[in-house]
Amino acid sequence: MTDPNATTTGTGSSRDAVLSVGLVQMCCSADADENLAKALAGIEDAAARGARLVVLQELFRTPYFCQAEEQTRFDLAESIPGPTTEAVAKVAAACRVSVVASVFERRAPGLYHNTAVVLDADGTIAGLYRKMHIPDDPLYFEKFYFTPGDLGFRAIETRVGRIGTLVCWDQWFPEAARLTALAGAQVLTIPTAIGWETGVRPEWETAEHDAWETAQRAHAIANGVFVVATNRVGVEERLTFWGQSFVADPFGRILARASADREETLVVDCDLSQIEEVRRGWPFLRDRRIDAYGDLLQRFGS
Repeated sequence: MTDPNATTTGTGSSRDAVLSVGLVQMCCSADADENLAKALAGIEDAAARGARLVVLQELFRTPYFCQAEEQTRFDLAESIPGPTTEAVAKVAAACRVSVVASVFERRAPGLYHNTAVVLDADGTIAGLYRKMHIPDDPLYFEKFYFTPGDLGFRAIETRVGRIGTLVCWDQWFPEAARLTALAGAQVLTIPTAIGWETGVRPEWETAEHDAWETAQRAHAIANGVFVVATNRVGVEERLTFWGQSFVADPFGRILARASADREETLVVDCDLSQIEEVRRGWPFLRDRRIDAYGDLLQRFGS
């Protein structure tokens, strides 16, 4: 293992190290404290197995509450800093790991976000990302709860490297991944809560999962970055979450994948020197026609 205090800079210097990443895939109950304890134990487990960056799933402290529009569910939100970030920060500092933790943020009265908090290995908050793309689908009534993010697409400097994060629905948008990579992210982390409506259209399930995974593997390839997607698992209300958290390298290869139906903590080695190697062979960033992309700012072509 490399020195856990070493800082990774750039995307391809000799100082780059193998970064061990932990993914904590959980079932969530109605007991927020129980869920938090489980997540903290997952961080400790991953760190004990060598992880230097640990990624938790979307909204890990609660069940996925967006399946219904109910005013009382806003009571699940909290400030940042707040109880969840303080508890995670304590464990991050004790274990000397950086952590990506997804929080239902109460920013102000009546103003809420779906926020990924990046905590550094000393427990400090290195940065925030507020979910930009907010879905409104059956059982995913997120527009009722979340204001779209206003921090843009970011690469957050940590002791283990430059970490980008998107959140769930963001993962379908190539523009989001590209802008995060252009900001300098080496690892694109994606806390997620995705699954099927239980028992409905089972003939689509394989295709839906394959599309989800393929879209994110494409982000890894097109941008020459590692992608770390952490999903929840289990049945909550009318949804069955399909788990299968995974890590893809800059070639889009799956380095590890969790199960579809069990809680699991993965620890995966990511050789950050691959970023430079792959980008030299596939110079997609070099060959972008930035002079010709103005229509991307239109809703649809003229």
